[in-house]
Amino acid sequence: MSSIDSHSHSAGLTLRRAALTTGLGYLLMPVTWAEFAIYPKLVIPGKIEQTVQNISTHPRFFALAILCYLVTLMFDVVIAWALYVLLAPVNRSVSLLTAWFRLVYVAIFSVGVLSLFTVFRLLTTPDYLAAFGSAQLNTQVRLLLGSFRSDWAVSLIVFGVHLILLGCLICNARYIPKILGVLLVIDGLGWIINGLQPYFYPNAHLGFLFITYFGELIFMLWLLIRGWKIPEPAASA
Repeated sequence: MSSIDSHSHSAGLTLRRAALTTGLGYLLMPVTWAEFAIYPKLVIPGKIEQTVQNISTHPRFFALAILCYLVTLMFDVVIAWALYVLLAPVNRSVSLLTAWFRLVYVAIFSVGVLSLFTVFRLLTTPDYLAAFGSAQLNTQVRLLLGSFRSDWAVSLIVFGVHLILLGCLICNARYIPKILGVLLVIDGLGWIINGLQPYFYPNAHLGFLFITYFGELIFMLWLLIRGWKIPEPAASA
């Protein structure tokens, strides 16, 4: 048995299963629902009083958004593991490094989500309103919501590095189209450029970068449609 084949079996996951696990992980992530269907209806930019009122009136709706972010983070951990197995035959060390960058992204984003937990506690516990007063409570909520966004933005810079490494691995993999690797590298650069905007070029208009984010969507579709046809190392040997 070849070293690659033995590694694939020892990992407990074949390349095909790793590809499908990654694709399903992307597909089942509820972050899009939280970002576009829940969070914007509760958190109104520049209107903290209305935001506090919205969350206080619909605390379960806000809790559902938090749950969506948490489930997304769990899927990210699964995807990091599956991608490591999928690309270990290309370069095991770089594949491990790529997985670690995604896990660091998860850790930083988790800190941001903890800020949302604190917002939920502040606005659902009457004692806090009595202790802080409405003005100070609103300031605390605004700070925490801002921290959530800032932490997520920083984590996406790390995520961008993960995508660049992932793209480079795919470009060197014979069983995945190189164009997907190129798209993921472009996607990673887009996240890094966008994440650095507040610090180096705050007045730049970067709306066009949304085009680069389709790289992961195309990668997900390929994994779901073609991932089950990836040749296993033993079969290709």
